[in-house]
Amino acid sequence: MDKYVYSFGHGRAEGSSLMRNLLGGKGCELAEMTNLGIPVPPGLTITTQAWAQYSRGDRRWPDGLWDQVIEALTKLEGDSGLTFGDPQQPLLVSVRSGARVSMPGMMETVLNLGLNDKTVEGLAARTRNDRFAWDCYRRFITMFGNVVLGIRREVFDEHLDAIKRRLGARTDPEVPADELRKLTAAYKELVLARTGAPFPQDPREQLRLAINAVFDSWFAKKAVEYRRIHNIPADWGTAVTVMAMVFGNLGETSGTGVGFTRDPRTGEHRFYAEFLVNAQGEDVVAGIRTPERIEALRDRMPDIYAELLAIADRLERHYKDMQDIEFTVQEAKLYLLQTRSGKRSARAAVRVAVDLVKEHVLDIHTALMRVPPQTLSELLHPVFDEREKAAALAAGRLLATGLPAAPGAAVGQVVFDADRAVEWAKSGQHVILVRPETSPEDVAGMYAAQGIVTARGGRTSHAAVVAVGMGKPCVVGASDVVVDEERRAFEARGRIIREGEVVSVDGATGEVILDDVPTIGGELPEEVRTYLAWADRYRMPGGLGVRANADTPEDARKAREFGAEGIGLVRTEHMFFHADRIPIVREMIMAGDPASRRSSVAKLLPFQRDDFIGIFRAMDGLPVTIRLLDPPLHEFLANPREFREMIEERARLDALGMNAERQAVLEQKIAKVDSLREANPMLGHRGCRLGITSPEIYGMQVRAIMEAACTVAEQGVKVEPEIMIPLTGTVGEMKLTYDNTKKVADGVLAEMGVPVKYAIGTMIEVPRAALIADKIAEHAEFFSFGTNDLTQLTYGYSRDDVAKFLPDYLQKGILPHDPFSVLDQDGVGELIRVGIERGRRTRPDLKVGICGEHGGEPSSVEFCHQVRMTYVSCSPFMIPIARLAAAQARLRERAASGTTTYA
Repeated sequence: MDKYVYSFGHGRAEGSSLMRNLLGGKGCELAEMTNLGIPVPPGLTITTQAWAQYSRGDRRWPDGLWDQVIEALTKLEGDSGLTFGDPQQPLLVSVRSGARVSMPGMMETVLNLGLNDKTVEGLAARTRNDRFAWDCYRRFITMFGNVVLGIRREVFDEHLDAIKRRLGARTDPEVPADELRKLTAAYKELVLARTGAPFPQDPREQLRLAINAVFDSWFAKKAVEYRRIHNIPADWGTAVTVMAMVFGNLGETSGTGVGFTRDPRTGEHRFYAEFLVNAQGEDVVAGIRTPERIEALRDRMPDIYAELLAIADRLERHYKDMQDIEFTVQEAKLYLLQTRSGKRSARAAVRVAVDLVKEHVLDIHTALMRVPPQTLSELLHPVFDEREKAAALAAGRLLATGLPAAPGAAVGQVVFDADRAVEWAKSGQHVILVRPETSPEDVAGMYAAQGIVTARGGRTSHAAVVAVGMGKPCVVGASDVVVDEERRAFEARGRIIREGEVVSVDGATGEVILDDVPTIGGELPEEVRTYLAWADRYRMPGGLGVRANADTPEDARKAREFGAEGIGLVRTEHMFFHADRIPIVREMIMAGDPASRRSSVAKLLPFQRDDFIGIFRAMDGLPVTIRLLDPPLHEFLANPREFREMIEERARLDALGMNAERQAVLEQKIAKVDSLREANPMLGHRGCRLGITSPEIYGMQVRAIMEAACTVAEQGVKVEPEIMIPLTGTVGEMKLTYDNTKKVADGVLAEMGVPVKYAIGTMIEVPRAALIADKIAEHAEFFSFGTNDLTQLTYGYSRDDVAKFLPDYLQKGILPHDPFSVLDQDGVGELIRVGIERGRRTRPDLKVGICGEHGGEPSSVEFCHQVRMTYVSCSPFMIPIARLAAAQARLRERAASGTTTYA
């Protein structure tokens, strides 16, 4: 028979941290801590294998599971000296979920299980504390009623709040035992009224129902949404841990807390924790009460504080990572309830990794694998302009100050529920989610929001932990904020802020400010530069290069600051849209003959040349790939509004019989726009097709590139221009444009007498080009895969229209990812693989890159490494991501091959 249950207690455990996939994160680490001799309450863990059988078997337990639970429960009774269901010495347990990866608050927990009308009296007698026993019972009915019986928690809380108002009590501990006894009776009546059945009194029935509820919570909406956001496979499932209760609500020598071995916001090496005296764990993590700083524990119980710090340090060194721990103190005795790798901001993740290397806990190789590359984007998120912020504060616009829970600056319109946050964000609005406190049901709204504010809760509350993991600026415990969800407003310092009004949130300082405070781009901290330098050391030579997509000298300078090793894509059409150039471009398009077109094109040449000079100077010594004009010409003409206005003006002039000359000009423009209109312009007259039919345009651009290159080369700048022909799909297109380009380039070099090495290549965007890459390579000295268009043409999906059906495709599992964000390795990737192999069959030293948006997406970067591309190119702000992703790809490959040395 399969083993479904593993016990732990009294310094011995059947499991270990190596059994994460079977015992879940919580269960395996409880077992590990037990084996390490750390004080952990005894318990048992039901495996993910049992969950799999249960979920496949129409909610039926696998054969033998209940017998194994009872056997382990008997051992638990022996370890604790208490008996489950015994009226005099009752054993109470918690029932908690535990997936193999941390999903904070997404699944369910039931505490104080085992209480009934008899055992509550036994608990009161054993502890000599009536108030404590009835407080536990009312908590248990609340959690069981909510988690297992499906009754909204608010229904129970309304009764408690009414009693507190009547008594004038500010906190739960002020409610006396006799009132809690009455409250418990009211709760049982509520359960009977809502379910049609009395509250279950049999502890074994309670246990079985609670285990079912925790199993089922894997499929709860909030858990499903969290897995979708974090790409957690649905078939992993959850383990269930049943553990003897220890009580933080037994009076002034008891309490509960959550802590991180380092600051999860900054990575600073200090114990970052909060503590609540006379409370249970749910009060802290749910944000129901705002906790005290950990110094409160040090002041009340210095010996416990010292023991806790020693255990925290031991756990961090054992796991070689920052830990997130939950602990309870029961009558001056410390217990650890959980440890796991702590969620942290991107900056903290890097600093922790760097510091652990400096402390000789980690090697650089392991440290580089610790940080998910995509999280580095958080480091480049905006922060508030300090002068603008100071002016806003001086003007009296500060609404509230809370606890800074997750760094960064966010500006948006206030919303008060998660669904509305999602709805507004989908329509393109920036929103700030404001809640009394968040719960796991709010996770989709938190993900959609720019920032989060809660009136209650501490820096280890649900809002804080989830926001740090998501990289969302967050302020918690903003006690000045009084949320009125019915009126969709909050009051702060005498102001009423209604839904839709704009606020600014500073997650680094905890300030909430009225109206929009301007932001500026973030900078790379020193420890991040160190970390990326390590990544570069392991990535190069022999690994992927990282270039930038940059269209201006400013973009080029920013890219170089972030570590770009060249430019992989300059989109020259972006230079045409400047206000002083667009009239000339339109004049060129309207030209009726080649001579007029050449005259207009000549006016553009100085502009283009100056742009290229600026880019070449910024990238001194590094290669620059410049794509010749790609979009269809109609994009440079009147937009729909301007076109409509031209037609209306023509009609008005015609009706008035006025200004025949103006009418003729309008007629010519309208006719030209009509002549350029295409049924599918993205597949029409664009790219190299445009260069072939209007060679003077490409001729001007090549001349501008080469004149700029010669100019800066004479000034001592090392320049490496690479001229890229877009959208080639036939050998004839490539040969003709290559010959034309080379003729102009060589002519400029001869005129200026400056030796500049240059290359001519193509952008592979058409599937046919990938399939005939061996022939294309006869006339192309480098390839760059434009995966945006290649994805369009491979799938047959229009990027402009895919949003109409893509959400349904993702939700129904038709597509695993948005193919315009994450490279489709099976289809588009296979074309890339074929293109590289065939291209290098003709030209073994062929330089190959990628310049679509996939160039900064980590899984796509790894694929590019696997197919032996030369470089990836992405937007400047994605360069740190690409650098780390490329290093990790090389490290994984070397580890798989058993290679431990690096070039």
